[in-house]
Amino acid sequence: MNNNGSLVCVGPGMILGAHITERCKNHIQQADVVFTSCHPVIERWLATLNPCTHSLQHFYAENKDRRNTYRQMQDALLEEVRNNKKVVGVFYGHPGVFAQVPHRSIQQAIDEGYQAWMEPGISADACLYADMGIDPGAYGCQQFEASQFMFYQRQLDPSAYVILWQLGHAGDLSLTPRLTGAPERQVLVDMLLEYYAPSHQVAIYESPFLPTQQPRIIWQRLEELPEANISLISTLVIPPGRRLIPNDEIVTRLKSIYPPSHDKNTAKA
Repeated sequence: MNNNGSLVCVGPGMILGAHITERCKNHIQQADVVFTSCHPVIERWLATLNPCTHSLQHFYAENKDRRNTYRQMQDALLEEVRNNKKVVGVFYGHPGVFAQVPHRSIQQAIDEGYQAWMEPGISADACLYADMGIDPGAYGCQQFEASQFMFYQRQLDPSAYVILWQLGHAGDLSLTPRLTGAPERQVLVDMLLEYYAPSHQVAIYESPFLPTQQPRIIWQRLEELPEANISLISTLVIPPGRRLIPNDEIVTRLKSIYPPSHDKNTAKA
């Protein structure tokens, strides 16, 4: 069996032409075929790097289960790999963040004996930290896909930042590309009210797409979220609502590990 085909999944970052690394650009330029699931403007730009660029967006359809869409995208990538082509998949932002197709395609290619790997890209969380001045190490940071948070029994730490991604799909049981509305977001708010006050300030964040654009950051009360202007790229950012509580018992145990320090002058005496 001739396994000369390969697959690499790359990310162009969030801002058109500004975030892509030279390594990712080289992969695109040297590929036999490029598949992309990005904004049409990005797809046109990618075609200037490699004329053999094909969009995966046509697999999406109204009321179509996203799982079927993802399987078809995966099949398209693997078909060319099996034809011994050097295949590159370009996925918005970071190819491994909120993107099932790259992970599954890479694993399938490896299972079939082909070379396959992923190259990182600048993702939405990197832009969010920069645009909102957040250091995730200062208080900690929990991140969930909004619907997953709603569908499963997850526990929040309100002393940390909480980020809920894909807010526009929050509560969607249909798994279609539709935008959910106020009723689903009200359910989400009711869940969050177990941890935060109704007046707690939260932010809706959207990363810019073009170099000339500014990030969208809208602050409002948590209880106002159901009626907020939400798009498919909106992210909910919840700042800490409680103080960090010292763990005195653990600190005492840690102190006991080290011998007490002695003043040098006292030791000489």
